Amino acid sequence: MNKLTKNSSFEGVKGPVLTIVMDGVGIAPATEANAVASAYTPTLDMLMAKYPMVSLRAHGTAVGLPSDDDMGNSEVGHNALGAGQVFAQGAKLVSQSIESGKMFASDTWQSLITNAKSNNSTLHFIGLFSDGNVHSHIDHLKAMLVRAKQEGVAKVRIHILIDGRDVGETSALDYIEPFEEFIAGLRADNFDIKIASGGGRMKITMDRYEADWSMVEAGWKTHVLGEGRQFCCAKKAVETYREELHVIDQDLPPFVIAEDGKPVGTIEDGDSVIFYNFRGDRSIEISKAFDDEDFTKFDRVRYPKVVYAGMLEYDGDLHIPHKYLVSPPEITNTMGEYLANTGVSQLAISETQKYGHVTYFWNGNKSGKFSEELETYIEVPSDVVPFEQRPWMKCAEITDKLIECLESGKYQYLRVNFPNGDMVGHTGSLLATRCSMEALDLQLARILAVVDKLGGVALITADHGNADEMFELDKKTGLPKAGKDGKFKAKTSHTLNPVPCIFYDNFYADKYTVKADEGKFGLSNVAATMVNLMGYDAPEMWDESIIDIK
Repeated sequence: MNKLTKNSSFEGVKGPVLTIVMDGVGIAPATEANAVASAYTPTLDMLMAKYPMVSLRAHGTAVGLPSDDDMGNSEVGHNALGAGQVFAQGAKLVSQSIESGKMFASDTWQSLITNAKSNNSTLHFIGLFSDGNVHSHIDHLKAMLVRAKQEGVAKVRIHILIDGRDVGETSALDYIEPFEEFIAGLRADNFDIKIASGGGRMKITMDRYEADWSMVEAGWKTHVLGEGRQFCCAKKAVETYREELHVIDQDLPPFVIAEDGKPVGTIEDGDSVIFYNFRGDRSIEISKAFDDEDFTKFDRVRYPKVVYAGMLEYDGDLHIPHKYLVSPPEITNTMGEYLANTGVSQLAISETQKYGHVTYFWNGNKSGKFSEELETYIEVPSDVVPFEQRPWMKCAEITDKLIECLESGKYQYLRVNFPNGDMVGHTGSLLATRCSMEALDLQLARILAVVDKLGGVALITADHGNADEMFELDKKTGLPKAGKDGKFKAKTSHTLNPVPCIFYDNFYADKYTVKADEGKFGLSNVAATMVNLMGYDAPEMWDESIIDIK
C-alpha cells in the first residue's frame, strides 16, 4: 500500500488545503482577445499582484501529448494534476499504435474487419472530424480507411462530427473538401466509400457526463437510423445551414447524405462500427448506446447487432466500450490514492460539466473512490442551456457547497473545478466569457475569506488556457486578426498559453519558499506541492514540488 511519509521539518498546514482549478484560464498578453484580462476581476488581480505565483506549462509534452504544437485539454490536464507525473496520452498512443502496426494486428481490429467481410456488410466510422488532436485526429481516420481497403473491406461509411471548437469555428470545409478528394482517390469498383451523415459536435452524439442525452439520441437517429434532413453531400449541408441559420460549425444541425431519397449509410445488423475519438469524456454515452443491450436512456427504435469498438477504452473500471483498438495509459501512484492510503480526508467538487475531471481524470482514469470512508465527491447538476446565455454557470452553487464542506472541518484536502472559463470560452463570445470570469472572481473572494477564517491554504491554478485568447491572433504581431469584414475572428479552441499557479497563504509562508519561475514547471508539479503543504514528502516517482520546505 502506497503511503506518504511525514516531513521531518514541516508539520503541515493545520487548516484545510485547497486546490482551485479555474478551468480554461491561461496567462496571455492583455490584448482585446483576452477575456481574463479585460474582465473586472479584483480578487484575481489582487492574488497575482500580492501572492507568490509561477506559470505552469499546460500543453504539449508537458501533459503527455505528442508535440508542443498540441494544445492541452481538461482531461490530460487533470490527469497530470492528480497523478504528479506525465503519461503518454491518447493522441500519442494512437499514433504510435498506427505507426507500429500494433492497432491493425489487434484482435479488435481483426474482428471488425472479419465481421464486415464475412457478412459482406459495412464498416462505419464515427468521430470528430478535424485535426484538433484533442478528441481525435483526421489522420488516424485516414490511416484506418487505407488499411480497411488493403484488407479487403468492400463498403465503408463515415459519419462526421464537425468541430469548430478545437479548430477554427468555421473551418469545416477546410476538412471536408480535401477529405472528399482523399476518399475519391481510394474509391474503386471493389471499394465503396462515402460520407453518410454528420452534424455539429455540440448538437449531436458528443454529450458528456450525461448532461444532455438528447444530443446522443439525435446522433443515433442521424447515424444509425438515417433520419434527418437530407443533402447530396456534406459540403452542401454545411453551406446551407450556414446560410439559413448563421451558426458556427459546432452548432450545425444534423444532416443525412442521401441518393434518390435514400440515406447512403444507415447502420444495420451485421455491420462493424468504430468510434474513432481517443478522448473518453464525449465518447462514453454513444458507446453505451451501441454496447448496452438493456440501454434505456432513450428509445433507440432499432438496435442493430453490430461489432462496435472505440479507439480506446473510455472507462477502464466500467469497461466502456467492451472492445477498443488501443489500450489507454496505465496511470498509477496518483495523489488521490496516496492520500487515501495515508488516511487523509478528501473532497472533490464541481458541476456536471467538469465533475468527471476532479474525480475520474484526477484519479488516473479511475471510476469510483480509493476510500469510501475518506473521500466525498459532490456533483452540482449543470444547466442544460447554451453556456453563453448563463455564463456564471453553477459557480455560486459550487461555492455554497464548498464553503459548507470547508467549515465542516471534515476535510484536510479539497479540490474544486470551476468550468466557466473553458465552457463559456468555447462559445466564442467575448462578452459572455468576460461575464463568466467576473462571476468566478466573486466566488474566489468568498472562498478565500473562509480559507483565512480556518487557517488554511489555497493553491489557485488552471488546467489549460481558453478564455485568455478569444480571437484568432496574428502569429507575427500577437494581436487579434481581423477578417475581410474588419471584424475579429472568434477563437473557440484552447490555447498554448501557460496557466497561473498562485499560493494563497497568510499563515505558513515563512515555512517554505516558492521556487523561481523559470518556465520549467508544469501541471504535474502540483501534486508534490500539495502534499508538501500538508506536511508530507512526495513520492519519488512524482515530478518535483514547486516549493522548498525550510
